[in-house]
Amino acid sequence: MSGSPDTICALATPVGTAALALVRVSGPEARRIAVELAGGAAPLPRQVRHGDYRDQAGVVLDEAVFTFFAAPRSYSGEDTLEISGHGNPYVAQRILEDLCARGCRMAGPGEFTQRAFLHGRMDLSQAEAVMDLIHARGERALAAANQQLRGALGRHLTPLVDGLLGVLARVEAYIDFPEEDLPPEDRAQLQSELERLEAGTGRLIATSHYGAMLRDGIKTVILGPTNAGKSSLLNRLIGHDRALVSPEPGTTRDFIEERINIGPHAIRLIDTAGLNPSPGAIERLGIEQTFERAAESDLILVVIDASDQSHALPPALLAHLSAEKSLTVFNKLDLVGKKALPAPLVPSAATVGVSALTGQGMDELSQAIVRLADARQVAMGDDLIAISARHADALSRARSALRDARDKLTRGAPIELLASDLRTALDAYGEISGKVDNERMLDQLFATFCIGK
Repeated sequence: MSGSPDTICALATPVGTAALALVRVSGPEARRIAVELAGGAAPLPRQVRHGDYRDQAGVVLDEAVFTFFAAPRSYSGEDTLEISGHGNPYVAQRILEDLCARGCRMAGPGEFTQRAFLHGRMDLSQAEAVMDLIHARGERALAAANQQLRGALGRHLTPLVDGLLGVLARVEAYIDFPEEDLPPEDRAQLQSELERLEAGTGRLIATSHYGAMLRDGIKTVILGPTNAGKSSLLNRLIGHDRALVSPEPGTTRDFIEERINIGPHAIRLIDTAGLNPSPGAIERLGIEQTFERAAESDLILVVIDASDQSHALPPALLAHLSAEKSLTVFNKLDLVGKKALPAPLVPSAATVGVSALTGQGMDELSQAIVRLADARQVAMGDDLIAISARHADALSRARSALRDARDKLTRGAPIELLASDLRTALDAYGEISGKVDNERMLDQLFATFCIGK
């Protein structure tokens, strides 16, 4: 797919009946096709033309708006034609068939964005940000995608690459002149520079968990004793009765998951089985799932009946309840009046009181959830960096290679071995921006994109 000189076409809007449909054409024949559709008139770049779309037989298929973008000032970096017509799937299909008859072929997944990368319109991390932007479910995820699309990750990666190139150049200079031994002061300076590069790489890696939270939604587990009101709280948060509520203990025996937005974050709410100290066989299976979900969670809402002073949780569960990811929610404020709330189960953890029945305290709960989620962000200056799993893998390999190089430098190993580790680190950095010649990796990456993008 990559590097093809073909002219491609695809529907760039979702398939289905809608007000409008946008068909995109990119490649060397885009200008010729624009001239043909305009009846022989040369297209004016970035100027809209309104007219009929006629197929090669002269049959009017649609009334459309045509916009031509001359290379390299287009999304793909190639001559590009965009045809905006009515959102009739049959009409859009007829237009695509006619375009193929005029010399186009149907685009593969992500091929427009891949061509933008190959023509230098964006680096690989920016290309990935396009998909993050399309799939962003919350304000923070949208902001992170927009910043990455505008090169935020590249701005933090470039100094690391430049620093590594400087180290590698100095090391290879000694390889070229083997009679020269690496003096102690140079070893100390290289050691310091490698430590700096390793630390900078580690700071980027530290943003990976926050990135996963933004992309997948913050996995928020609701747990607590039976009849604490966990399902009522879930229903109140999502705005409708999703979970069955009953005064009978153990109503929830399996987990229930719903997606909502709280403030700027997309949240995956997971209601779990109540922690009954004397469960039945099926209830016990549900409690085991509760433990599993707690271990995998990003945030945990520990729901406690505020009117019950005898609340307790299994000791094995307390191991998963850190102050950084836990929020004690004292429910049923409507039953306690002005009485003082019980002590939280997790030391130093945030606490909030609510009534899932009346809605009291729900705004405070939402604000507390947002504060806990935002606290997971790693400070990177003014930029919101949230790297992907692919970036984290490449950076981890780069950090490992830098660490190996530093160890070899300390042990006085041959300088050639040190250079090998540095090149490994440089290649790993290059995978993030796409500065490596790895066609298979590129094809696999862009195949995850939608058709038309």
